[in-house]
This record gives sequence, structure tokens and C-alpha cells, in this order.
Amino acid sequence: MSHEYVLKPFTSEIRLNIEYARELNPQQLAAVTTPPGPALVIAGAGSGKTRTLTYRVAYLLEQGIPADRILLLTFTNKAAGEMMRRVGDLLGHELRSLWGGTFHSIGARILRLHAEAVGYQRDFTILDRDDAQDLIKACVTAAGIEIKGTHFPKPAVLNEIFSLTANTHKPVEELVAGQFSYFSEFVTRIVELARGYAARKRATNAMDFDDLLALWLKLLQDHPGLREQYQRRFQFILVDEYQDTNQLQSDLIDLLAEKHHNVTVVGDDAQSIYAWRGANFANILEFPRRYPGAKVFKIETNYRSTPEILGVANAAIAANVNQFAKELAPARKSGVKPALVACQDAAQQAAFIAQRALELREEGLGLNHVAVLYRSHFHALELQLELTRQQIPFSITSGIRFFEQAHIKDATAYLKFVANPRDEISFKRLAQLLPGIAAKGADRLFQLFQSKSRGDGTQIKIGNQSGPPPVVSCQIAAALQACSRSVPKKAAVAWTQFVATISQLEAPAIRKNAAKMLRLVMDAGYDDYLKATYDNYGRRLDEIQQLAEFAFQFGEVEEFLTQLALLTNVEAEDDNAARNDVEKLRLSTIHQAKGLEFDAVFVIMLCDGMFPSARSLESNAGEEEERRLFYVAITRAKNELYLTYPLIRGGFGNSGAEAFQSPSRFLSEIPRGLLNEWNLR
Repeated sequence: MSHEYVLKPFTSEIRLNIEYARELNPQQLAAVTTPPGPALVIAGAGSGKTRTLTYRVAYLLEQGIPADRILLLTFTNKAAGEMMRRVGDLLGHELRSLWGGTFHSIGARILRLHAEAVGYQRDFTILDRDDAQDLIKACVTAAGIEIKGTHFPKPAVLNEIFSLTANTHKPVEELVAGQFSYFSEFVTRIVELARGYAARKRATNAMDFDDLLALWLKLLQDHPGLREQYQRRFQFILVDEYQDTNQLQSDLIDLLAEKHHNVTVVGDDAQSIYAWRGANFANILEFPRRYPGAKVFKIETNYRSTPEILGVANAAIAANVNQFAKELAPARKSGVKPALVACQDAAQQAAFIAQRALELREEGLGLNHVAVLYRSHFHALELQLELTRQQIPFSITSGIRFFEQAHIKDATAYLKFVANPRDEISFKRLAQLLPGIAAKGADRLFQLFQSKSRGDGTQIKIGNQSGPPPVVSCQIAAALQACSRSVPKKAAVAWTQFVATISQLEAPAIRKNAAKMLRLVMDAGYDDYLKATYDNYGRRLDEIQQLAEFAFQFGEVEEFLTQLALLTNVEAEDDNAARNDVEKLRLSTIHQAKGLEFDAVFVIMLCDGMFPSARSLESNAGEEEERRLFYVAITRAKNELYLTYPLIRGGFGNSGAEAFQSPSRFLSEIPRGLLNEWNLR
């Protein structure tokens, strides 16, 4: 370490007299009291990561390091607030001079001081996601890009492309080729828009969230004097959840610590589950290589789970090759073995969970202490139906509830409209998916459509097909076609396709089957709309396909739509339902549950192709990330763990026939002696 960059002697009036050896376990103590220099702290699940970081800050203060020479970086405002509160509790007072916060908040703070150096004024505006998309839309218009009749990416998708470019340091061309290959024909225009968007932000004195990091890094790279100023200021850098850093964040940390190397990063490589949003797993794995001489500490004592649950967790992650090997050790007394539950189908799986949750409640465990975790939202569809039937209260933890997501509402709007042509809301939703039709235009078209509607079985020809177009009796499509002359020119081609789609949905062989209707919607062009509109096109496509498979169990379209309405109303209840003081069973994706803990946990749909997902199995890295996700799910459980899977899944393929499923490969990696096997078939 270069002592030139260590400010000595430090002076501090802080004397906490903390008995560290008494407050911390030996592994935590070693990490907290390590001398200056690079340190990697691998903190296993439930091992006291936050406690370790907090005491590290206190220890540095006691060693005479001024608070304003310490930089503490976190990923969320909640984590930053919790960390600062705990430090304040140890000190007995709030410590305002400590630089602590999210990467973005620290970036904004520094850029406010030096905006001119990166071509901005200090009163720059920070754009939220919606603002950024509006500005991108203005750039598309200004560039005169003709998007009529094409699937050119919408502003939200362009925003995601620009964001990933900034956070991964990949050129637009490389990113499009790798993750958005279906836009390859537009790559030249997308590159031009990226330049135009950057220029527009500068001209309007506005930065988006990615700029807060990208321009902070540019400031340090382009201005040696400022770089040295902040390298001297931030004598000790501490980073929380280091496994989730992307390339841009890693570069910032490395540059700030370039001279003194006094950087302590804390994280768990086994809980790195965000590659899909740009996190670079290599950052934590390669830390010792980038910082020669770095000390690696492993904190493996788990205070959350029983020994039996930890045995399963250790076995579940052992097959990963790319990891820091560790063994979670229990601090708690023995409990019951986790259960491996084989079910006949998804309905039996749902019935089992509902029954067992009620039994746990009778045993004294409130529903709010029980969670059902899954890989993807659609895995819980049957369970939601069963809980609704049994009137078992539940809440769903997610960014947007499954049935409230735009693509689900779009797809089901086709079914609602065909089932009930007077459904104004569904008609307007579908109309506004077409280019050039906004709210007022959709309202006018609906009024016209109503006036044209009649029940005389009018026959129309379905266009856009080779050979003589078939003639089909389709009352709704006929009325829609009669409105064609009133449709804006921009929407003319799309309206023709819309009419053809509705006419096909009305065909008797299709009209009676909700699953076939949903698949026809995808084949008729909604798939292309998803690509152009959403950055996470693949996930949304999977969810609609799974919704179609789910729909096969219903005899009539109306029955399917009724159940969806009931489920949507249940989900639409006040978000306060998720609070711990309200007794409701918690349903959550594993990503959303990271950082939480529950007395009893059910991990469901453990079948190959579902968990791990089919797409993840295309690469070793993808499979390893899925295994880490499985590990995260297991380590949420404190006392009881249930791993469940159905052997049969209905609605597969175009026929909707039942198909046998293979239990998840992850289950075969767990020694059977660690599990109680329950066979419900």
C-alpha cells in the first residue's frame, strides 16, 4: 500500500470503547478489525453482513479516521438509511459528515459540485424513467425516423438499450447484436439516436440516472486534479452487496481506490442473481486478482436457519463451479427436516400448500410468517385460484401484480372484446395499441363501431393470406371493417390486421378455447408488438404462453375470464396487506424476496424448464445463476422448508395435452438423507 495517500496523523475525538470481541463472532471480528488494504468479505446468507459493515465503520472511526474520509456505498436508499441509523446508534448520535448512500446519490452529490467540468450547470435536472423516455421520444421525432409500418423500438426499449450500454461499457452495436438482435436492421439509427439523446440532455441541462454514474466516472477519468482530490478524500471505501455491482460501478470503485487500495467490499457470490439487469458476477470473483494481496474473509455462521435447512442450502449450491467455496454453519438448535413434496399436478400442489398453511396456522404460526416463493409469477396461478376458493387471505409481493401487467391486460383484452363486443374498455385498449390512435381517437372509433354493430352474421374476407381468402361469419370483425374509412392513415395497415385477428378469434373452433385464442393473438402480431415495446420481451412472451397453458383447464372462455377477474380483485387490495401485522400468506418471486426471511417457506414448481427456466439452461452461466437463485430461496426459511413439484402439467403444446415433467435437476443434487420425502400422488 502506498502510504503517500494515507493522511497521518489522523485526529478524532470519537472514543466508543466497543468490546468488539464480545459483540462479534470471530469471523466478523477478523473482517471488522483488518488493517488498511483491500479486503473481500464473503458474508453468507443470514450471517450478519450489515452488522459487520456497521462495526467496520465504527472501528475505523475509533482508529482516528475522520468520518468525512469514509465512503459507504449501498444499492438502495433503505439499505443506506439502515446502515447510517446503525452507525448512529453505535455512536449515540447522528454522523452527518460520513459520506454514505447509494451509488447514484453520491454521484449526484459530486456532480453538483463539479457539473461545469462535464459540460453541465450545477442546477441540472435529474430525469426519472418517464422523463427520459419522453426526451427519447422527442429525439425520435426530431430525427425524422419513419416508424410507420415497422417494429422500430419504442422509447422504453431504447432507454433500456442506452442504460445497458452505459452500465456495461458495451457499444450500442455490440449490445443490440447480443441482447436485442431482433432490432439489428435498425442498429445504425439506434446509434444515431444514442448520440442525439446525449446531446439533447446536455442542451437541456438534464441527466438521467445512468449519467449520475457515467459522468461521475468521466469526471474522474478526464480531470486528474479532481481524481486525486477524491482519492485523497475517500481514504476508506466500503461497498455493500458487491456481488450486484455492474461494470460501471466496479470501475468507479477501482478508480477511487487506485492509490491507497483501502477498499472493503462485502457480499455473497452465492446470492448474485441480477445478471439480467447488468450485474457483473465477475466483479466479486475476480476481486482478489484485481487487488493483489487482498485479504479474503468468510463469514459463515448463520443465525437465521436451522441446521437441517442449512444442510440443504449447502448441498444446493455445491455444484456451482464458479464460486468461493463456503459452508454455512448453524448457530441455532436442530429442527425438522425440510420436505420434498411430489404432487400429481399443479392443482394438487396448490391444495397441499393451502392445507399445510392452515395447519401451520392452527399450530400457532400466523400466515404472515409463511411465504410461497417461485421462479416466475405464472408459477403461482393455480395456487392463487385455490387460495381464493378456500378464502385464505394472501398478498403478492412484486413490482407490478401479474394480472395488472400491461402485456397480460393487452392479451386478455382480445378475449374480453370477442366475448363481449360492448366492452368499451377492452376495445379502447386494443385500439390504442395501433399507431396514430390515442384516447380521443379510440373513443370516436368505439362510438362508430357500436353504431355499425349488428347481429346478422355478416361474412367478410380475411386478408393477408395467399390464395383465395376464406370467408368467415364474424359479426364483430364485420363491424370493425365498416369503420376502416375512419381510421387514421397511420393505423390503416395495423387496423386491417386487427380486423383479421378478430375474425379468426370469432371462428367457432377458436372462440370456445381461451388458450387457442391467446396463442392466435401472439401469432397474429402481438409478439412483434412486445419486441418493439418492452426491453424484457422474452419474459413477457413466456408469461403469455404460460397464461395460455393455464387457460386450458377452463371449459369456457367466460369461465376463464371470470376467474381472472376474481384473482385481479384479490391482488388489487391495499399494499398494506404485505405488512407483517396483517395476517396474509405471502406469495413472492424469489428475486423480490431476497433479503427477507420467514418462519416457513414453500418453494414451488421445481421442474426442469420451469426452475431452472428453459432459457437459463442454454448456458453454464445461466444454469449457475439459477442455482444461486434456488439457494437464495432456501435460505429465506428459518424453521420449515417445503420443496414441491408437480409431475404433470396441463396445457402443453397446441393440443393442450397433459405432459409429464422432470423434477428439477437441482433436487437431484441434494442428498436424500437431508430431506423428508412426501409423495402425494
